[in-house]
Amino acid sequence: MTDQARLLVERSIEQGIASGRGGFASPRSVTMNMAESPLGWLFARGHVNQRQYDAGERLRWDWERAQLAPHVTMAWDAAPVARGRGGTTYGSDLVDVQIDAKRRFDGAIAAAGPGLSDILWRIVCAGEGMRDAETALGWPARAGKLVLTLALDRVAAYYKVR
Repeated sequence: MTDQARLLVERSIEQGIASGRGGFASPRSVTMNMAESPLGWLFARGHVNQRQYDAGERLRWDWERAQLAPHVTMAWDAAPVARGRGGTTYGSDLVDVQIDAKRRFDGAIAAAGPGLSDILWRIVCAGEGMRDAETALGWPARAGKLVLTLALDRVAAYYKVR
């Protein structure tokens, strides 16, 4: 792999799951390869600006937090335990986080509007490349980039990204 194919950036991540001692786990950071996602690729080459990129990342974060992606394997999460029987108490908080993330995601997609949300979802959430998304939508080459930037601008306004 060449240096041009790897655009490494250090990012902090938030942990919303309570630690076993009643507090929250300490913040962590991860190294991301910005060239891996189609949106990161577009940003690294100047096709989307910082505001549009941040809006797309917020949308993807809500998509992942709401767990809207299809599951391909068995869910190995612990079975929920009744509160009155000494079980964990943060399970309902996780459900609330999912519901809030889904509400934000649905609002952002609605803000993008019909026709714009298709390319937005394909590039940002599903991780399709621009050429594949344009082909799937029956669009001419290079039309997707313009439509995506319009959708990202609307999503940035929804999330109030500066």
